Amino acid sequence: MYTDLNRPPLGVDALRKALVSTGPDGDPRAFYSTLDIVEETGSTNADLLARAADSALDRAVLIAEYQDHGRGRHARSFVAPPRSGISVSVLLRMPGLPLDRMGWLPLLTGVATVNALRSVAEVDAVLKWPNDVQIDGKKVAGILAEVAATSPVPSVVVGVGLNVTITEQELPVPTATSLQLADAATTDRDTLARALLRELALQWSAWRDDEWRTDALAADYRARCGTLGQRVRVELPADRELLGLASDVDEQGRIVVRPDGGGEPVAVSAGDVTHLRPQV
Repeated sequence: MYTDLNRPPLGVDALRKALVSTGPDGDPRAFYSTLDIVEETGSTNADLLARAADSALDRAVLIAEYQDHGRGRHARSFVAPPRSGISVSVLLRMPGLPLDRMGWLPLLTGVATVNALRSVAEVDAVLKWPNDVQIDGKKVAGILAEVAATSPVPSVVVGVGLNVTITEQELPVPTATSLQLADAATTDRDTLARALLRELALQWSAWRDDEWRTDALAADYRARCGTLGQRVRVELPADRELLGLASDVDEQGRIVVRPDGGGEPVAVSAGDVTHLRPQV
């Protein structure tokens, strides 16, 4: 049961003015071509994926005030009260991007989300590998990237679901939180959406200008990854388990675990992991 709270709608005109512009290249306001807000949909990612066949559509933003079929990694579903968070997806086309680096986009989005939350919400947000955003060990945002096309131009829809004013009674699981519960400096969704999308534009543009190299991006990610240095349990398919110290994130964005009891470090990709958490 959702609490009946006063949750104002997002201001589409103000967001378009701030984020969609015909200004000079390099201005974050010039990055996005379109920005639309819908009152309700199943999934903003699914909606943009359905439109991705239009090759002219690029840097398109879709925000929903309510999603009834929101999805996370491993097809996990989540539903939040209307206007209690930010559910946003962006279609990005990346000419010249090597296909083996597409997996860095959700990690880059995680860096952008952490930067935005630290800056405007003034919370100590960190990344739990690969791309959950946490505050004090609880998840405040999730990221899902889905490939729209690999040729002729690599194209990805990346979505962010951010909990803003969800109350303790509305939390889907005890391991989740919201900016309101974390005593954030602001819970104004217009301010947060603007900061998040501007930071994503800046991070993406820097990556493109670096010719899709991952050295700088990986360093930025490591600096924000709260998983590194922790002893973890990685649950793998076929009921396998890996216990050890999370020591690094490699050039492919995989978490590197030094197994308990010695042995060679093991690099685990996001696709291999069922769950990763600190070992108690």
